[in-house]
Amino acid sequence: MSEAIVRCSGVTRFHDGVPAVEDIDFELVPGEILSILGPSGCGKTTLLRLIAGFDNLDRGEIYLKGGLASSTSTHLSPDRRNVGMVFQEYALFPHMTVAQNVSFGLRGGQKGLPKAERERRLAEVLDLVELSGLESRYPHELSGGQQQRVALARTLAPRPVLVLLDEPFSNLDTGMRREMRGEVERILRNDNIATVFVTHDRDEAFAMADRVGIMRNGRLEQIDTPHNIYRTPISTFVARFCLACDFLKGKANNGVVVTEIGDLPYSSGNGVIEEGSDVSLMVQPDDFKVIKDPNGASVIESIDFRGGETMLVVRMPSGAKLNCRQLIRSNLAPGDRVTLTPASDAPMKAFRSGADD
Repeated sequence: MSEAIVRCSGVTRFHDGVPAVEDIDFELVPGEILSILGPSGCGKTTLLRLIAGFDNLDRGEIYLKGGLASSTSTHLSPDRRNVGMVFQEYALFPHMTVAQNVSFGLRGGQKGLPKAERERRLAEVLDLVELSGLESRYPHELSGGQQQRVALARTLAPRPVLVLLDEPFSNLDTGMRREMRGEVERILRNDNIATVFVTHDRDEAFAMADRVGIMRNGRLEQIDTPHNIYRTPISTFVARFCLACDFLKGKANNGVVVTEIGDLPYSSGNGVIEEGSDVSLMVQPDDFKVIKDPNGASVIESIDFRGGETMLVVRMPSGAKLNCRQLIRSNLAPGDRVTLTPASDAPMKAFRSGADD
């Protein structure tokens, strides 16, 4: 087992008496990418700043390569942590060329290198991020994607033990985001660099990360592999934030949940579910077949044809709605009466109503 590059234990930070991050626990090994996913204001960037050493802890400890970097009595300054950070705005020096920006972290202090070694490392890292030949350009002469690569190259040049990425793709358009996400992941994995990557974009988090941590109100609600979070979210908050799902209300009764569209098998998503208790069933778009039925209790409200699939919004008798996916061209039309039947015998994930909303 590799030594943890970073380990957070009970990490807590207050802003005006209110916890910005609270009791955060995780560790990261070499080469592992951890994405911190959550809504705005949940504490993602504060957590990065604590790891980087820009803010002080109010409780807990942060260890870097086994050594104590932060506690209530110890605080290693950012320049002594060997942690690289790419900011949302890149923070390039506008009066410096690409080469000067990238070389900045290699000058002076503990990371200072002789000129020949600096030039060798500069060439190496520019080649890594595919910017060779652009050394003399200034930031305003570069595209958004190129500016991001300069910021990443500057971060990687001193060979950090850990890289922190603060929403690095948010300023790029959709196509460029996808391209740069793949490029950044390739670079980080080729160099076996442990990375903490903050985003509010589920697709980015799930695509890049080995593990995803879901933050809510300063706490890590769940931390697991993307697959496990998708299959077994720990709460309705995680399910709603991470998955394209709806919730179907019902009551637990003799091994099934009694709902307005039938009795459905379930497995518990957040603890013991008592007989007769109110529950919410997590429903994903593929969980039900939509069958045209003149006597059906539900109605097609809208249809969205998306090439290889059709998305249906189905209004149930109570007025609640479910989003359902069909992988073939549907012969249904808005206003049609339908019946919903489970697509498989697999139990649906059930959560105690009100337990974690």
